Amino acid sequence: MKILILGGYGVFGGRLIRLLADLPALELLVAGRTLASAQAFCNGYRGQSTLRPLQLDRQQLAPALQAERPDLVVDASGPFQEYGADGYAAIEACIAAGIDYLDFADGADFVFGVSQYDAQAKAAGIYVLSGVSSFPVLTGAVLRAMAARMDIVTVEGGIAPSPFAGIGLNVMRAVVGYAGAPVRLRRGGRDGHGIGLAESRRFTVAVPGRIPLRNLHFSLVDVPDLRVLPREHPTLTDIWMGAGPVPELLHRILNLLAKARQHLRLPSLEPLSRLFYTVLNLMKFGEHRGGMIVRATGLRDGVPMQQSWHLLAEADDGPYIPSMAIEGLIRKQLAGERPAPGARPATHALELSDYDRLFEGRTIHTGFRRDMPGASLYQRVLGDAYAQLPASLQALHAPGAARRWQGRARVERGTGLLSRLLGRLFGFPAAADDVPVSVEFSAEAGGERWTRSFGGHRFSSLQTEGRGRDEALLVERFGAVSVGLALVVGGGRLQLMPRRWSVLGIPLPRALLPGDNSFEYDVDGQFVFDVEIGAPLVGRIVHYRGTLQPA
Repeated sequence: MKILILGGYGVFGGRLIRLLADLPALELLVAGRTLASAQAFCNGYRGQSTLRPLQLDRQQLAPALQAERPDLVVDASGPFQEYGADGYAAIEACIAAGIDYLDFADGADFVFGVSQYDAQAKAAGIYVLSGVSSFPVLTGAVLRAMAARMDIVTVEGGIAPSPFAGIGLNVMRAVVGYAGAPVRLRRGGRDGHGIGLAESRRFTVAVPGRIPLRNLHFSLVDVPDLRVLPREHPTLTDIWMGAGPVPELLHRILNLLAKARQHLRLPSLEPLSRLFYTVLNLMKFGEHRGGMIVRATGLRDGVPMQQSWHLLAEADDGPYIPSMAIEGLIRKQLAGERPAPGARPATHALELSDYDRLFEGRTIHTGFRRDMPGASLYQRVLGDAYAQLPASLQALHAPGAARRWQGRARVERGTGLLSRLLGRLFGFPAAADDVPVSVEFSAEAGGERWTRSFGGHRFSSLQTEGRGRDEALLVERFGAVSVGLALVVGGGRLQLMPRRWSVLGIPLPRALLPGDNSFEYDVDGQFVFDVEIGAPLVGRIVHYRGTLQPA
């Protein structure tokens, strides 16, 4: 199968080629305006597909199609928002030559308008799919899964790239170009508009049982979902999609520029795109993780409900996700599954099961969170991951569980002066090799008060479900100190991992965050706890381990 990739040595085209590297049946034409760049990419390629560099301007595509006769054209160039009056020239050339076409278009108007070529594409016996990327292919598949449980009314969400992902110049040109300009969307049940990058919301990407991303600042972006998804769901009244790049300081500067353009009627900010591109790609620090969230509200039998879908990608896997939709379609076509003829947005190109196969073997994790009436605190925070806990852990955290558990424990204390002072301040028990222990649970402030007794020495904490910037975390309060804990499930254990902390509601630096190496697990049907609390420059404060069973 011969595939011509416009912008083949660019960010998205290059990643697509690397995703297809295990397929010897492919001949890939790496096309672009600069032959030297195409040759350099091909020289650095290591894979089983055959690569060939090709100098080609997309406006001169027709002669190349006649000369090369590829089976498929993939447009990975852009920015599609700037293609202008001849924006569909590549599509028209493919229809005239009878060659299938896919693109990475992220411009809502471009993708929405491709349906005008539907009759011509069908007559030519080819498929023309536009917007074959995370937006709207992955989001569309997610909403179809949600629609099986409710009538969707509102949709919001966005993508949060890793700071190490690397953003292409054309992507930056597109984003900066519509900053401060009207972006068409569905709002209040009517066709309306928002202002690109001037409207912001906060989301927490939190796959059940995984360490969530930090609560991030997202700003409105012009993506195909805003135009094509309302047609898929007649009950949908509002849709909003954003991006949450970091560092947040640079993001907020772009927000201010967008608002200035809106209110002062300034020209496009596109001339600043290279500056933002350079700065953003230099400021690579923090966690090498990215994610995506889609949250929807709706009605089921007249009852309001909410669902959210989350994706977490670790290290270098995340940047490949936008290219995986086209990868999936090519693999399916090699297996004999070819898209139906016609020209349309790629909303229905893949289902979630297709993405599951594409994500297999990678550090990409997904999961749903849904309303859980009557659920316990830990069930609400863990979501679907709660079912992965051993039976003894589920028994302790279940709604209606016994309110008092007892057992035996070993307690170790830190020996430093500051460690001893902090241990006394929090009321932690004294060191002991074998001491009776009990834990009592009582409802308080929408959460649970845990009162622990080690040999008669009592101390307590209040656990609640996190809100705002603590969303998807379990917040544990010891007096004036609050710690936001991620509940991580794996290997039959529940780990409580600190992510945020504050004193009297004032956030404190993560560099000083107390270390809490805390686990719950099962041994021979018994609940086992293993809690170690320490702090930078202090060391161990307390470490207690033991077993519990219903009293």
